[in-house]
Amino acid sequence: MRVIVVGAGVIGLSSAVRLAEAGYDVGVFARDLPLETTSAVAAAIWYPFLSAPAERVAGWARTTYGELVELARNEPSVQLRRGQEYLTQSTPVPGWADVLTDFERVGVPPKGFKDGWSFTTPVVEMPLYLQYLVKRLEAAGGSLTRAALSALPNTADVVVNCAGLGSRLTAGDPTVTPVRGQVLTVEQFGLTEWLLADESPTDLTYVVPRSKDIVIGGTSQPDSWDLAVRPDTAEAILDRAAVHIPQLKQAKIIKHRVGLRPARPAVRCESVRVGDQTVVHCYGHGGSGVTLSWGCADEVLALVKNA
Repeated sequence: MRVIVVGAGVIGLSSAVRLAEAGYDVGVFARDLPLETTSAVAAAIWYPFLSAPAERVAGWARTTYGELVELARNEPSVQLRRGQEYLTQSTPVPGWADVLTDFERVGVPPKGFKDGWSFTTPVVEMPLYLQYLVKRLEAAGGSLTRAALSALPNTADVVVNCAGLGSRLTAGDPTVTPVRGQVLTVEQFGLTEWLLADESPTDLTYVVPRSKDIVIGGTSQPDSWDLAVRPDTAEAILDRAAVHIPQLKQAKIIKHRVGLRPARPAVRCESVRVGDQTVVHCYGHGGSGVTLSWGCADEVLALVKNA
């Protein structure tokens, strides 16, 4: 059976890999190639963020956690790293934390914070990982083609819509909206642990070490389509992060990036009939694309099998 997947971010590629490895004839069509997508900008720590509904998100996240832990054994773009999250309010343990083997509360949070926890989680180097997914897709017989689509194609038995923000067009869905994220990367200086410090809803502080660089963020600005790097925002991000890790101030800045997270009141992962064609929608993952990717890919495969 021919299946066309629209979108080459982490959700589209993961779904395409699952389908191709299950024996489907899979072609991925996307306006933006993988390294041009929002997924390529992500700091990509396994951590559910800006996504709903909670119960389905937790299930998809658990599945993905298990897959990424297995990948970390042999795939260098996925590494397991321990880190800490600090919170300004006392907070119940999140429902998805039951999958973590070393989750524990922070005994004494830093000044200004009232709670926190630490745990080991997968950290994914997206530029490398996206290329890994493409190679895996091609090894299973799938293909990737750049295509600017004004609507979903009608040349396949099944179309899987993983267009992210593009689903405003491909699904006619105005409820998927951009949440602007700005980050910078600095040279690696030996940092091994990640850090999250939740200080406000729109100004995020996170530091995610990778093999050769460190991603520092960030912002969570709803309804902003602005892809320009704002120097004042970059300075504020670095200042916030350096409060916790002063060495960041001396690190050489490599790059500034902006990505638009595809937010939606709830992730849409469902199958619908459009004439003689089955359309499987899977979009609206907010800031949790990597975190939910394999769980959603498994659900996409199940929906296609039932088409």
